[in-house]
Amino acid sequence: MSSSNVEFWKLGKKIAGAGLNYRALCAERKLPLPKSPVIFLKPTSSYILEGQTIEIPKEFAVNEEIELGVLIGKNCKNVKPSEVLDHVAGYCLALDLTATSFLDEARPKGLPWTIGKGFDTACPVSQFIPKQAIPNPDNVHLWCRVNGEIKQDANTSDMIFPVGELISYISQYMTLEPYDLILTGSSRGVCQIKPGDVVEGGLENLVNFKFPVKSV
Repeated sequence: MSSSNVEFWKLGKKIAGAGLNYRALCAERKLPLPKSPVIFLKPTSSYILEGQTIEIPKEFAVNEEIELGVLIGKNCKNVKPSEVLDHVAGYCLALDLTATSFLDEARPKGLPWTIGKGFDTACPVSQFIPKQAIPNPDNVHLWCRVNGEIKQDANTSDMIFPVGELISYISQYMTLEPYDLILTGSSRGVCQIKPGDVVEGGLENLVNFKFPVKSV
């Protein structure tokens, strides 16, 4: 996995996401900080790249959530937090699109989130960012605009479970494999996106992307 243009979205087997992983988000929603990471899965069929379009099912209300993505470089099982970066190949910027209308019904009933997190186009990603470009993933700035208006402006230093702790936790229960992607959570300010909107995001001065939105 040495190429800076690695097409991880074609080769990865899974996308593991973290929910409620920013202090600012928990404060905004008046929720207690989780005692352990909240983990869900998205299918790799939800990937899209810049130049493609976010497609929202007509019955869904969908929020944008800007996140740092961490790309696994080698098998990762029962890895200590201090050793996690040895298993990381690089990074990307990602949107964890969430059908809040679906989750709002599923959560009170204890039902799975899968459809609300895994519909087609629910994981827009940037190009691959080589590991050496981000020496400390626990201190990077990322932002999201919708129709030119800033909605999210955050730093990964606000994460409750930093990259090492988060990936170590996941690796206790499932083996992470090369090209798997970990979505590290989103901060406050998430907003609903609608057909006709344009969603933009950026991470430091390394990458940015833009996605139009339509209904299907």
